[in-house]
Amino acid sequence: MDNTVVKIENLVKRYGQLIALDHLDLEIKEGEIFGLLGPNGSGKTTTINCLLSLLAFDKGNIKIFGREMTPVSYDIKKDIGIIMQNVAVFDELSVYENIDYFCGLYISDKAKRKQYVEEAIRFVGLEDFVKFYPKKLSGGLLRRLNIACGIAHKPKLIILDEPTVAVDPQSRNKILEGIEELNRNGATIIYTSHYMEEVEQICTRIAIMDKGRKIAEGSKDELKRMIRNTETVTIEIIGLSDDVLNEFAGLPHVYDTKYEDGKLSVFCSGGKHNLIRIMDVLRKNDLSFGRVYSELPTLNDVFLEITGKDLRDKED
Repeated sequence: MDNTVVKIENLVKRYGQLIALDHLDLEIKEGEIFGLLGPNGSGKTTTINCLLSLLAFDKGNIKIFGREMTPVSYDIKKDIGIIMQNVAVFDELSVYENIDYFCGLYISDKAKRKQYVEEAIRFVGLEDFVKFYPKKLSGGLLRRLNIACGIAHKPKLIILDEPTVAVDPQSRNKILEGIEELNRNGATIIYTSHYMEEVEQICTRIAIMDKGRKIAEGSKDELKRMIRNTETVTIEIIGLSDDVLNEFAGLPHVYDTKYEDGKLSVFCSGGKHNLIRIMDVLRKNDLSFGRVYSELPTLNDVFLEITGKDLRDKED
C-alpha cells in the first residue's frame, strides 16, 4: 500500500529570469515530520504556495493523498491545515471566535465544531485568553492562536511555515512540543524553517534547499554522514607556536586546523580517539590551556559544507 501523502515531481517556478524552483522533487510519507531547511530565499515558501495551489507553476506535477492538487481541489484542501509565517487572524474577533470561524470553514456540525474549538484552545494553552482580541496578545500567544486556527478541524496534513519566528523561548518550546503531539496523534507535518536547531530537534526526515533546488535529503544522521567533518575539538589556548600547530595538523584523522583569538579548532574526519590524541599533544608540550570541548556536526555544518554559506545567510 502506497503511504505517500505528498509527491512533487520536476517542479519549476520562474519569476521572469529568476528561477525560484529548479526541477524540484519531493516525496513525503504518512506520519513524517518532514523538514524543509534552507536560508531565506531558498524556495521553501514558494514550494508551499505551489503545493497548496496558491501559486501557479511553470512545470511539474503535485499530488496530495494520491490525487492531483488543483486550485479547486476542495476535497483535498479540507484535510490540510496551514500555519503560514505571517499571522492570519481577524482583529475584530476574539480568540474563541477566530478559532470557531476557521474551524467552521470545514466542520458544519455545531456540536462537533464546539468540541474541536475547545480542544484546539486547550492544545495551544489559550484557556485564559478566549475572550481576548488579537491586539491584546503577545507575539507568542498570537502565534499559538494562529496554530489553533490552522489545526482545529483536525487535518491529516499540517503545513507550518516558519511558525516560531520572533517568539519568546517559552512559546517556541510550546509550539515545538505541540507539533510533535500533533504528529503522534496521526498528522503528517511539513515544517519549513531556517532555524537549524528546531529542524534537528523535531524532524524525522529533512530536505535541504538552496536556490530553488533540493541539494540533500535524508534523516539528520544520514545528512551528517554526507560531509567530511565528524568531530570538531576546540581548545582555549594562548600563545600556540607554529610547530605545535603543525603537530596537531599531523594527527590521524585531522584534516584541518584553525587558530585565532586564542582558540584552536581541530577538525576531524572519522576516528574514535581524536580528543585523547589532542590531549596527548597538549601534555607532551606542557601547554597550559582553558576550556576543551568536542562537538559533533550539526545540520548547519552540513549546509555550510554543501553550499559554502551559513544556514542563516540571506540570498543576495
